Amino acid sequence: MRLPSQAQRPLKAAPAADHCRMHCQAGRLARRFVSLPGFTSYLPRLTVAAAPPGAERGVCSQGQSTVLAFPPGPPPPSEELPGWEDQACVSNLDVRRNIFCNRSLNMRSIRAVGFDMDYTLSQYKPETFEKLAHDLTVEKLVGVFGYPKIIATWRFDWRYMVRGLTIDKQRGNILKIDRHKYVKIAYHGFRELSRAERRAVYSDSNLQFEFDEPDFAMIDTLFSLAEAHLFMQLVELQDSQPDLLPPGKTRPDLYRDVRAAVDLCHRDGSLKQAVAKDPAKYIHEDSRLIGIMDMYRAAGKKLFVATNSLWDYTHVVMNFLLTGRVGSDRNEDWLEYFDVVITGCGKPAFFNSRKPMFEVQTSSGMLRNTDSGNPMVPIGDQDLPSPDFSSTAQPMAEAGQAAVYQGGFYMDLHRMLGVQSGSEVLYVGDHIYGDILRSKKTLGWRTMLVVPELATELDILQQHQGVMDELRSLREARDALDDQIQRMQWGLGPCPSPSTPQPETPTASPQEAVVGATSMRDMSQAEKHDASSNGTATGPHDAASSSGSSMDQEQDDEELVQYQEALNNLKQQRDAIRQQHRQLLHEHHQRFHAVWGQLLKTGYQNSRFAHQVERFACLYTSHVSNLAFYSPDKSYRGRMDHMAHEENPALDPFIR
Repeated sequence: MRLPSQAQRPLKAAPAADHCRMHCQAGRLARRFVSLPGFTSYLPRLTVAAAPPGAERGVCSQGQSTVLAFPPGPPPPSEELPGWEDQACVSNLDVRRNIFCNRSLNMRSIRAVGFDMDYTLSQYKPETFEKLAHDLTVEKLVGVFGYPKIIATWRFDWRYMVRGLTIDKQRGNILKIDRHKYVKIAYHGFRELSRAERRAVYSDSNLQFEFDEPDFAMIDTLFSLAEAHLFMQLVELQDSQPDLLPPGKTRPDLYRDVRAAVDLCHRDGSLKQAVAKDPAKYIHEDSRLIGIMDMYRAAGKKLFVATNSLWDYTHVVMNFLLTGRVGSDRNEDWLEYFDVVITGCGKPAFFNSRKPMFEVQTSSGMLRNTDSGNPMVPIGDQDLPSPDFSSTAQPMAEAGQAAVYQGGFYMDLHRMLGVQSGSEVLYVGDHIYGDILRSKKTLGWRTMLVVPELATELDILQQHQGVMDELRSLREARDALDDQIQRMQWGLGPCPSPSTPQPETPTASPQEAVVGATSMRDMSQAEKHDASSNGTATGPHDAASSSGSSMDQEQDDEELVQYQEALNNLKQQRDAIRQQHRQLLHEHHQRFHAVWGQLLKTGYQNSRFAHQVERFACLYTSHVSNLAFYSPDKSYRGRMDHMAHEENPALDPFIR
């Protein structure tokens, strides 16, 4: 299906910032001192936006340079972008619509493409859906788990939490961790922990934390944002007014209760009923989905849905997305776009644990036993609840619609799709663990991760392209100054000038020179007189020698002062650069989120979430609808890997 095209709306990009450069002029100290390159003043002019106000008690204040942390929805229907087959798309595709490749993938080798539903095909509106999830969870905590009614008055800000954070259940902390498992940001409740507090718990102890279950929980799906926020509110209540909570509750108990309340919202149908009543209030429309399904089917791919949601809710959401039907107008036309639909599959257990597979009777939601998806003929039809369940009923797949199942095992799915190995399947999902990690590690499926937040991140990065260059230059300048300071302090500078007399003994280090000069200067007159009386300085010739030594000492003292001034100047420049770098990096992160910063970075390192994306997602993109801008037979090619030593500028001609 060819999508309508229109001139691409360009994004505004800020001009690249000037690179910081370091200028040196040669200088020289006599005799005892190593040659010293004198650094000119290095205080780069940095234009940095004012820091947005921080978040207080879970309310994310939005400053001038801060954007909403939560992802936008799919491209709206009014934003008409060219399809993959249009010439305009080849050269002018909006960067927010790109699909990025970690591991090369030739789509010609893919025989089946599968989709998760929630937060993959279906993008929820956070301002309504997350608030609904939070309110219903609080209702269950009060009514079922005995929590105080005061928690129903708490304010919930859906913009505060982000994906990729880690919850420390034992300590009531929430952490942002880099790829080396270093905790860069930590909050207890909504109070930020100082660097000393963070290091005392997570770096300086004898324990090496893995940040995995059962003591830690990762916020690896957008469904977890509301529960993480509520847990931190309960931690604050426990610290300030513990008598209001049910007696004996530990912090892990608080987390378990929140999780149980969330699960209860799903089991009792309260969350699903609210969405079914008004899908448009909670779910973004996506006009490109039908075109994508048509395009991949025309390319000969089998299509399937594998979701943890049960049939009743799947039917509501998919009707709204693909046919626009709600309420009593819903029908089963949307099944025509797929070959197999598996509901209630229980990922990630679906990938490694065999479970019974049931066929779903779509008209009633009732289940029929199968033998790994094959029909099981009952002994007699008289015991069946309806004629539709009779052994002579035709399978739905033969009527041009997908067969619908519940539960099962991946091998059942492979058989239905006719694939021989996991490498022939591409699965698109949003959950790094439930959808991507297990399917790739266990089955060898090729994977595409949907990261809705990526659209906002790309937009900000494009508008501030020069910032990363400026940060890189600051780091390089700071490292160069550190090296020079250490050379001066430890006598590791360049060789002395040829005009300088070479001593027979090893040249004294700067520290030894300082000690020697100071000792000579502080010698008392009595000590000098004693030295003269002992024959050290007698006669006119010796007196002249003593006078020359005194002049040499004065010259040494003057050089020592110059040396110390130069060293102090370098230290001041280094400290100024370090502060400039720290401030610029902080302001850069606050453009993404006032509390947690850039999703895929922790400081200047990749975040733990980014590390998992890079390891387990063959492809990643901001929305599933971005598939519309690429050929179904495209060969995606991963970027060339670089190690640290290969980034040396001297090797640039050889590695690029």
